[in-house]
Amino acid sequence: MKLQYYAWLRDSMGCDSENIALPDEIKNVGMLLDWLPTQGERFKRAFAYIDVVLVSVNLNYAERDYPLRDADEVILSPPIAGG
Repeated sequence: MKLQYYAWLRDSMGCDSENIALPDEIKNVGMLLDWLPTQGERFKRAFAYIDVVLVSVNLNYAERDYPLRDADEVILSPPIAGG
């Protein structure tokens, strides 16, 4: 699975994208969001505010129950505000 990070999430992760092997037990977006912070300190720090992150799968907005496959591209984007 390809993960893409935007805005402060990209800065926290130290990269704009990466490929991960999706474990068989991860079946949807919610399970992915719960699992990622368990994958090391870098993920734990970056996903401390995961509740505000917008998720899209293959360019479609995705709620927590949206199904996932290993070939998917997941974009994780914090909301952006301007002044």
